[in-house]
Amino acid sequence: MPLTARRLADPDHWSLASAIRVLSMDAVEAANSGHPGMPMGMADVATVLWRKHLKFDASAPHWFDRDRFILSAGHGSMLIYSLLHLTGFEQMTLDQIRNFRQWGAATAGHPEYGHAEGVETTTGPLGQGLATSVGFAMAEAKMRAEFGEELCDHRTWVIAGDGCLMEGISQEAITLAGHLKLGRLIVLWDDNKITIDGAVSLSDSTDQLKRFEAAGWRTLSCDGHDPADIDRALTAAKEDDGRPVLVACNTTIGYGSAKKGGTSGVHGSPLGAEEIAATRLAYAWEHEPFDLPDELVARWREIGARGRADREAWAARVDALPDTQRNAFASRVAGEPNEVLAPAIAALKQKASTEKPKVATRKASEMVLEVVNPILPETIGGSADLTGSNNTRTRDLGIFDAQNRAGRYVHWGIREHGMAAAMNGLALHGGFRPYGGTFLAFTDYARGAMRLSALMGVPVVYVMTHDSIGLGEDGPTHQPVEHLAMLRATPNTWTFRPADVVETAEAWELALTTDSTPSVLALSRQNLPTVRTEHTAENLTAKGAYILREASAEPKAVLMASGSEVEIAVKAAEALEAEGTPTRVVSVPCMELFRDQPEDYRAEVLPEGPVRVAIEAAVRQPWEWLLLGERGSWKRADFVGMTGFGASAPADRLYKEFGITPEATVAKVKALL
Repeated sequence: MPLTARRLADPDHWSLASAIRVLSMDAVEAANSGHPGMPMGMADVATVLWRKHLKFDASAPHWFDRDRFILSAGHGSMLIYSLLHLTGFEQMTLDQIRNFRQWGAATAGHPEYGHAEGVETTTGPLGQGLATSVGFAMAEAKMRAEFGEELCDHRTWVIAGDGCLMEGISQEAITLAGHLKLGRLIVLWDDNKITIDGAVSLSDSTDQLKRFEAAGWRTLSCDGHDPADIDRALTAAKEDDGRPVLVACNTTIGYGSAKKGGTSGVHGSPLGAEEIAATRLAYAWEHEPFDLPDELVARWREIGARGRADREAWAARVDALPDTQRNAFASRVAGEPNEVLAPAIAALKQKASTEKPKVATRKASEMVLEVVNPILPETIGGSADLTGSNNTRTRDLGIFDAQNRAGRYVHWGIREHGMAAAMNGLALHGGFRPYGGTFLAFTDYARGAMRLSALMGVPVVYVMTHDSIGLGEDGPTHQPVEHLAMLRATPNTWTFRPADVVETAEAWELALTTDSTPSVLALSRQNLPTVRTEHTAENLTAKGAYILREASAEPKAVLMASGSEVEIAVKAAEALEAEGTPTRVVSVPCMELFRDQPEDYRAEVLPEGPVRVAIEAAVRQPWEWLLLGERGSWKRADFVGMTGFGASAPADRLYKEFGITPEATVAKVKALL
């Protein structure tokens, strides 16, 4: 149907959708940067969704039982910014729209969680929103099982583009969602057949409907510019038969642009003043840029208030709960630290210091979880098909699957990237503290979502085992040498490499009580002795680094190490002390936390006088600032560790062949002295 005929067929809908289109193209033009085509093409679908189907209240952006709306095609960010402004989200003023992509504005180039209320998750890397939405849908299903439909009864709506469906993470996400039968997950596919390079057919010929059907999804289609047909499809999508739903929305990118509509020319650049003027005429839009008629705004604000009655009824149901149940629900939703955690960790630490077990830190992590999981109902664990290796499952959890929403353990399958993204969704939804395991080497596969955990400040926990050449015979493909450096270089990430059960317990305590930082636990395969043999109530890991063994006199050498190499540092110090060289041992379980300590504390732990040697079965790079001092001037320092990849052999042989031994450490110290 021609554009003019569509405009005349339903002028009420047309004017509402046109407001999205003109705001989008005007904001991109003002910024001289952005992606106007997708918002212009999906404006009809978004208008029908927000007007008739999405459960939300613009006056209460954080209402727990709201539907979650996720714009996976984050390059089209002006779509969600326009919707938030038009429906009356207080923070999304017209000035924010005018300042699209400018310094200090909430309207970043891609939607950023925490910048603007109504943005449920950071999207931009294509496919991340789609994969994160699986975690949102899992969280809704699990909270509904725990607290009932009266408190948790909502859907997760996603707008995804061709790029989202091409990215590899999408396959992990859709097969998992289909397997788990997440029937309240609805993906609206912007089927416009255009990418930046041109037609989708240049690079892909997948039948997406058959692909989703093969993964256990129900599929629907609609004319993405016909409001009646869109309404029909969305109404059908809400009929939950246990399968997630894909709605293929047949759209034209840059709809209404005579010269650029339907082409890659409108994908990622402004239309230009001449084309915008022509498009305004096609829309019959007679207003200047950022000028919205009061009557039109009022109609949109009515849409924004449509869910108020539902929210108030929900709040009344919460208020009517017995005190114990209401408080438990409120605590879960708020994500408050559980007060029972600290005494449980303290007891485990004291037991370990007394009994001095020699276990791998992956086993130590399991020992902590056996204490933590029974008392923290908010934890939900899992592993990327490595449960027996990651030690992430405890006896009391039960399996979360299509038949048992009450379970707290997820078999993620071989889907590291999908697992990490879904854990972000579980945490962002509210009510859960997710953790998931794989090998440290496979952070490469999970990296995209792990980076977003840090960017958003989502406190998920990554349990990364087999953390060094110490894993042995599996060889260099599985032996991480550069991964600790990558993780430590990532802002707002705590990378813990504990040396024994005590440090592992302290790391878990920190990971489960932060509200704005993801944590990585790098854990050994090989058994390690207890090095914290005297119980200390204080969480020393919270300092990042601390004096584990003091020198017999004023230290002439300071040995620093993390994880499995702390044992090597202790043995080397004993050898040096026996030869008359007073030597201090510093355990460094978390460099990021040590960097945050006061300068005087750092100077106390690492004084300027003694020589310094760091020991770690990984590359040297992240140790430089500790070896060379705060200002990079300290030269009497060296490193014992890896300079290349590992090899396939028993762990003991590898440590010897690569020179990560007490003897090599002693030799380094002597050479420096």
